Amino acid sequence: MNLNYCIKSFDELTNNELYNLLRLRSQIFVVEQNCPYLDLDNKDQKSFHLLYYVNNEFAGSTRLVPAGLSFEEISIGRVVIADTHRGLGLGKKLMEASIAGCREKFGNGPIRIGAQYHLSNFYQSLGFAEQGEVYDEDGIPHIEMLLNNTSTEE
Repeated sequence: MNLNYCIKSFDELTNNELYNLLRLRSQIFVVEQNCPYLDLDNKDQKSFHLLYYVNNEFAGSTRLVPAGLSFEEISIGRVVIADTHRGLGLGKKLMEASIAGCREKFGNGPIRIGAQYHLSNFYQSLGFAEQGEVYDEDGIPHIEMLLNNTSTEE
């Protein structure tokens, strides 16, 4: 299995790359999770996008968000893997690449995420710690989690 990824600013994305990542996010977050919400929140233009490929087929993506846009800290959001590529251990690889991408693009500050609560243990395995109380976001329980800048995950 050939795995690779690239990180691009919004302006660097090709039309096809942008279409593929927005289509996947809509397919998973809106259709699969039955959660009608506006995915296009004007943060994409100020963020970097990690595009993950398996055997040169688009398999997943994340959004690397600078500090001050979603949270006070750097953030990783819109974490998504195509249903056709689940069960291959890509979630961990995608997040490790995203953490490394945040370090590369934004430096070694802490990284905060708004995680779906049922994935809390997964994110804890990557070094994130729960912060605060569980909250509802579009009908799905979420919790903020923080990865300290002293972390060495890559």
